[in-house]
Amino acid sequence: MVTKVTDSRQTEDELTRNMLASSASFINCVNGFNGDSPTEITFPDVQNIVATLIDNNAYTILDEIPGEDRFGTAPVREAFYALSSSKLIPELENMDRFIPKSQYPSSMRGLPSEWGSCSNLRFLVSSIGSFFPNASALGSNVYNTFCVGLEAYAYIYQDGYNAEFIYRPPIFSGPLAQNATCGYKMASAQQILNDLWVLNLRSTKAS
Repeated sequence: MVTKVTDSRQTEDELTRNMLASSASFINCVNGFNGDSPTEITFPDVQNIVATLIDNNAYTILDEIPGEDRFGTAPVREAFYALSSSKLIPELENMDRFIPKSQYPSSMRGLPSEWGSCSNLRFLVSSIGSFFPNASALGSNVYNTFCVGLEAYAYIYQDGYNAEFIYRPPIFSGPLAQNATCGYKMASAQQILNDLWVLNLRSTKAS
């Protein structure tokens, strides 16, 4: 029997998520209609954070996807990443001018975790996306969407020490050679390289 351990890359993602949640400057969504503070995410909120990143001289990460003569598709602008929680999928799909990944001119240009785009943000969603429980004015969860420009933050392996997976077969793991052990270790740190190039767009849900 092999004991299951948390995936090392997921752990790296969680550490980066926590660093951004605690360190990145934030902008609250204010253009929604749910009466909370912050409100649900809307197209004007996306426009505001894109304009702020561009005004801060942040570079987009992803190239545009030109339009093609294909039914139901739309061109996609050059974009910043927007790292979000999968719990916000209904809010994204209800947002004005949101383009689902299925409507990109070329489906091969979207990332596996990508849900769609709006203005100059392309949203990547994850089940381990960041949120603060009961943190809004009305006691709702506040969801963090990290809007990231090129080289905004870095994952640093200390002394070149990458994550190392360790496996010991049953013969070395117990006196009866019945149980294998596995795990990993790492020496790393996460760091924001430019505070102006990563912003946390905070929102709640519409209902």
